[in-house]
Amino acid sequence: MTTPLDRHRAALVRCARCPRLVAHRASAEGTKRAFAGETYWARPVPGFGDPRARVVLVGLAPAPHGSNRTGRMFTGDGVDGMGSSDFLMRALHATGFANQTTSRAADDGLRLVDLWMTAAVRCAPPDNKPTPGEIAACSDWLAREIELLPRVRVVVALGKLAFDRVLALLAARGANVPRPRPRFAHGAGVDVGAGHPLVVASYHPSRQNTQTGKLSPAMLADVFRRAREIAVE
Repeated sequence: MTTPLDRHRAALVRCARCPRLVAHRASAEGTKRAFAGETYWARPVPGFGDPRARVVLVGLAPAPHGSNRTGRMFTGDGVDGMGSSDFLMRALHATGFANQTTSRAADDGLRLVDLWMTAAVRCAPPDNKPTPGEIAACSDWLAREIELLPRVRVVVALGKLAFDRVLALLAARGANVPRPRPRFAHGAGVDVGAGHPLVVASYHPSRQNTQTGKLSPAMLADVFRRAREIAVE
């Protein structure tokens, strides 16, 4: 039986609103030796996880040789064990949200429990920097996806862009988002009122953050432990 989430996914993967991103997502194929000969997904990347999730994780955008290649959020950029996908999976596994510590391919057996992974922008942007117009053009995909997850109680936003986008979407839905808008800070929580999920901020598990020590495995795991505690209250 086709569900509203299935229909949302089918519409999303056909999106071609942003010409720059349409061109860029296709241009990555064949440019990295480690993935020579692979056929890339090269379409907008849908969310992935447990449709009954109480925790939603929102990232920035697909990596050109990660989700843009595999077609699944936070998958495939950690073949050396050092990418954001595997760093994230280790934290999710440690806190009971994932059944394994790696995320390498769409058919690798990964299952998420009580968690849904998605992103603010669904196509891989050049230099990992979507324009304001591209972010705005993609915003209704995220808003609708969150609406289709009826049990959500916590949104974990990875990075400032995701944090700001989630707060803007919740404000548009009538949430009591503080003014001025809260500043992004790792571990910060924002309560936007009854009937809306609590937003928790985290540094993004990019190599820039993890290899410099700005974000440690313990710091990321603590964010998801907190999210679980809030979700089950």
